[in-house]
Amino acid sequence: MGKRRVVKASARSLYKKKIEALSKVSQTITSNLYLEDILKLIVMVTAEVMNSKICSLLLLDEEKNELVIRATQSVSEAYNKKPNIKLGEGIAGLVAKENRPISTLDVKEDSRYVNRDIARRENLCSLLSVPLCVKGKVIGVLNSYTSSRHKFSKEEIDILTAVANQAAVAIENANLILKSKLIEEELKTRKFVERAKGILMKSQGISEEEAYRKIQKQAMDTRRTMREIAEAVILAKELS
Repeated sequence: MGKRRVVKASARSLYKKKIEALSKVSQTITSNLYLEDILKLIVMVTAEVMNSKICSLLLLDEEKNELVIRATQSVSEAYNKKPNIKLGEGIAGLVAKENRPISTLDVKEDSRYVNRDIARRENLCSLLSVPLCVKGKVIGVLNSYTSSRHKFSKEEIDILTAVANQAAVAIENANLILKSKLIEEELKTRKFVERAKGILMKSQGISEEEAYRKIQKQAMDTRRTMREIAEAVILAKELS
């Protein structure tokens, strides 16, 4: 009877941790935090919920087909400077390629793990690795390490998967916001350059292509952006 109470209490504790973690991560979806801050928050929350020795978040570089460490709460320089992992290689690479969680009792003894020397140095043992997935597309991997042998339960796998899914949405949202801001800035720059070209064409009697090249050359010579040069041309016209 006492054993059942312990199991139920443990289950309730895991459920509470899951709700708290999801709540913290979900708040980032509508936040104004920068992507790097969001990634740091995710690994801190995950490490706390999973009692991780090290928690790391890797994002997929689609051009190179590699997983890159983007956040960890670890202070280990050796771990933080680990080489990128090819898609399909290592445990994290398999997780990303197959879009499924993978756990191992001891990474130091698992031939799939590609950095066993670092694992020995940092006293890393068991690993649970889950995909960061948005609408069926894997964008990265979330890892939770322990310092001693630990068989991850179904509840723990479910918790880390739920956090990873929520985290993936927050990351995707931050990327979309960043892209929209970049597009907005690009449109503004284009408007300034178009206006500056018109001023140069009229004042110097040159073609549109020549006006563009003048702005471009001035930007290169002064190591300033084309927008800065365009704004200077417009300002000079307004002050004349």
